[in-house]
Amino acid sequence: MALKIKKGDKVVVISGSDKGKTGEVLRSIPTENRVVVQGVNLVKRHTRASATSQGGIIEKEATIHVSNVAHVDPKDNKPTRVGFKLVDDRKVRVAKRSGEQLDR
Repeated sequence: MALKIKKGDKVVVISGSDKGKTGEVLRSIPTENRVVVQGVNLVKRHTRASATSQGGIIEKEATIHVSNVAHVDPKDNKPTRVGFKLVDDRKVRVAKRSGEQLDR
């Protein structure tokens, strides 16, 4: 099944240690049902210096399971589920809470 969450979507974390944090989806990995959310699930990585980057301890976002995040409703900034609707022979994502379109 395809993910209902795509790159660039605004989401809120609904469970886990980062519960309540909101951010933008930086990357979506549909084969593993996981997403990378900006500023959420930060981990420290010890990296060796290379020609392009300096070495040291770098903080970066790790993946989070798609079931632990929910879309943010564009109307009231609260978590919502996602549905689909046909608009002009095109399938678009809509917020179940308010009926607003999520696709641009």
